[in-house]
Amino acid sequence: MTSELGRLIAHRIALTGPIAIADFMAEAMGHPRLGYYRHAMPLGTGGDFTTAPEISQMFGELLGAWLAERWLAMGQPSPVRLVELGPGRGTLMADALRATRGVAGFHAALDLHLVDTSEPLRAAQRTALAAFTPSCAPTWHERLDDVPAGPLLLVANEFFDALPVRQFHRTAQGWRERMVGLGPDGALRLALAPGPTPFAKILADAAAGAEAEFSEAGRALAADIGARIARDGGWALIVDYGYDKSAPGTSLQAVRGHRGSGILDRPGETDLSAHVDFAALAAAAGVPAFGPVAQGDFLRRLGIEARAHALKRQASAEQARALDAALARLIAPDQMGTLFRVLALGDDRSAPPAGFSDPPSDTT
Repeated sequence: MTSELGRLIAHRIALTGPIAIADFMAEAMGHPRLGYYRHAMPLGTGGDFTTAPEISQMFGELLGAWLAERWLAMGQPSPVRLVELGPGRGTLMADALRATRGVAGFHAALDLHLVDTSEPLRAAQRTALAAFTPSCAPTWHERLDDVPAGPLLLVANEFFDALPVRQFHRTAQGWRERMVGLGPDGALRLALAPGPTPFAKILADAAAGAEAEFSEAGRALAADIGARIARDGGWALIVDYGYDKSAPGTSLQAVRGHRGSGILDRPGETDLSAHVDFAALAAAAGVPAFGPVAQGDFLRRLGIEARAHALKRQASAEQARALDAALARLIAPDQMGTLFRVLALGDDRSAPPAGFSDPPSDTT
């Protein structure tokens, strides 16, 4: 049994031929009416996944403090474009704004922009941020391109993993792109393109049977962020799961109702994501990059353990246990602490950021 969007995609393929996985993902996640992020409420126990801001207020509070410190390091520009890509239910931004109320002049300088295509999530964001209006009233956009120019503070938590990826398989005749076509029964199925791919020139040589995956959309967005930072000044913080360095293999996965699913199963009703290639993002941005570092290390350096201790002093026994569990989930190596990575992109006009012990990799 497929979905309405699945039937539309199958009809398109029947008319025009197989499509790249990246094109399938773009339709499945962003179709104007039926795309997953257009109508779904994906977060929480009733959705398909849970993100760090939903686990504990400490995550958004610390990221807010990091952003405020970067604003101070930039010389306190006003206005400064505070941008969140894929703000979910608005939880991260609400926690960040609450934690930075005491930073003199910060909120007055903020021009808040949220990039999100989901109407249900925009409604949730509006509710979450109601306490901070009108001083920090957000403006919504479908794309980063629509955000006005100006000094930038950007945060993207679990955003890049949902951008479309291409997949490739190395045959004896060379690299072939994996496509979405139709089986004899008319159902969606994966198959290799019969001819060589023009992307072969940027894929590493490998033995037959090797797999590869990359995100054109992710690299293009990182380049856009880097261009803005180079032109106007600013900083970006990217948190996601993925690889420090480009690696062979494929990682595209599907989740529905917190359980694994087939990537072609019920398009528009199933979350699709892939591991982020942080080295590729840093290279595409073309500005000084810090990290990536493990999320656990980053949050420890920002003081999450001290923050948890302070919250526990006023907590009940049950609340204290919940705080301990949330802390472990965010920083423990066997939970989110190692799999999730943090990358900062910044200008060369301000001091190095907190949370990163390594020197910057200057790709300019």
